[in-house]
Amino acid sequence: MDSQLLTLIDLQGFDTRLAALEAEAGRLPKQIEAIHAALAEAKKALDTIKTKADTTRKDLRTKEKDLEVVTAKRAKAEGRLWEVKNNTEYSAVLSEIEAIKQEKAQGEEEILGLMELQERLAAEGREAEARLKAREEQARQDEAVVTTKLTAVESALSSLRADRDSRARELPRPLLADYEKILKARSGIAVASVSSSAVCGGCRMAIRPQAIQELKAAQAPMLCENCGRYLYWQDPA
Repeated sequence: MDSQLLTLIDLQGFDTRLAALEAEAGRLPKQIEAIHAALAEAKKALDTIKTKADTTRKDLRTKEKDLEVVTAKRAKAEGRLWEVKNNTEYSAVLSEIEAIKQEKAQGEEEILGLMELQERLAAEGREAEARLKAREEQARQDEAVVTTKLTAVESALSSLRADRDSRARELPRPLLADYEKILKARSGIAVASVSSSAVCGGCRMAIRPQAIQELKAAQAPMLCENCGRYLYWQDPA
């Protein structure tokens, strides 16, 4: 087989492996980002619960103070019962006391609700903290695995690029430039095989019988008449 064609085939092999490694090198940092995002989401969930718990505590203190005011108001109103001078005033004070009782009952109910909410949020907070702690540990492990893999991929890329560049220097500059132009235009496949099916391995179009004979002779690089890729004959296994 023509030496330049052999070099083109080797280059295609290098570039195919490089493309796979580069895709992996692009995916791995996104995996790390996803790990960080999941951890941030867990922290956000815990912060949300803590914020609700703080708000509930403040609301509870406010309601308790309000209840103290209402209790004092009721005591004052009940004290006035001994000061009224007629039935009309007595009835008015009783109505006021009844309204204060209802206000106090509502306040007590709201306080009870806030206390229950506070207990529930405390439980949710403990669960969220446990989940966050577990996720932090898992995130450390996952990130270490991905980082190790990324380091290995980057090392493999560096070595493979060096080997590829060394092999590429064996081609004349015009041929190498043409190969790289086709590589870019044809989705990373610039060299395609042709087997007994007599179709281009890149575009799947039929190859002329005369071209098949020329491919088998492999005396020089040959282009597909349809897609423009370099072709080579691949004997059946």
